[in-house]
Amino acid sequence: MAEVLVLVDHVDGQVKKVTLELLTAARRVGEPSAVVVGEATDELVAKLGEYGAEKVYTAPAELDDYVVAPKAELLAKLATDKSAAAVLVSATAENKEIAGRTAVKLGSGVLTDVVDITPELVAEHSIFGGAVITHAKVTKGVPVVAVRPNAVPAEPASGAAAVEAVEIEISEAAKAARITDRVKQEKGARPELTEAAIVVSGGRGVGSEDFSVVENLADALGAAVGASRAAVDAGWYPHAFQVGQTGKTVSPNLYIALGISGAIQHRAGMQTSKTIVAVNKDPEAPILEISDFAVIGDLHKVAPQLTEEINKRK
Repeated sequence: MAEVLVLVDHVDGQVKKVTLELLTAARRVGEPSAVVVGEATDELVAKLGEYGAEKVYTAPAELDDYVVAPKAELLAKLATDKSAAAVLVSATAENKEIAGRTAVKLGSGVLTDVVDITPELVAEHSIFGGAVITHAKVTKGVPVVAVRPNAVPAEPASGAAAVEAVEIEISEAAKAARITDRVKQEKGARPELTEAAIVVSGGRGVGSEDFSVVENLADALGAAVGASRAAVDAGWYPHAFQVGQTGKTVSPNLYIALGISGAIQHRAGMQTSKTIVAVNKDPEAPILEISDFAVIGDLHKVAPQLTEEINKRK
């Protein structure tokens, strides 16, 4: 069975959830092989093996001293040397550029923002806010596929996770853009939006930049905070927390929508959530069409009562 290379996203030795999703998708196509740039700790390797990685290729951490070109050269070399069936990366801004550069080096094609993939390497795209589903396939060379986070549910499946160091000579051209400094973003107590098991989002119905009603409920549940495009465009909450077609895609176990009408662009970013709860004054709000539970009422009355009750039961 041919290898499928998966570029690993990791922070401080912890594998990001999207990588586990990629390994799950890779198992449909062939034998998953994880590609780690930097130190591969025992914990990291064990996690990759838990989700089906048969091999773990490790590359020198110095590749991270540059922008995207060295990683593209690494993936292209491995894809050629190992006769890989495909290369999978997460559809982040950086990784989509790596995907494009890798495809050029391989003389193949790249597919981005993919939401599903078949064993025949036919990629599925969700466009126009999920209103239209399209399919595409690379017809030449090794396909390079950028999969949208939270599109494929991560499923465990044990793999050997045999570690193999990769030696690579990076070209001088690839070293032209070097990273001179990094500033670590301070993390709060809340989980990362795309990684969270519970998300509480606020929309136009919040009414102002005072998002405390949303944040208090999120904190009571140990959840991440999200926002609709309307709330973000109004300047009530930072763009980094926007859920939707032009924001983050989330797929938590529980999604609570407070004062969000549920325009198709927002639903495209959260409709795969396992359980959806909506609080809205409008009984005709589109969000109710996909909600498992709904409360027709004022979120400023409902949410504080829910927060209080949750805190009582802790």
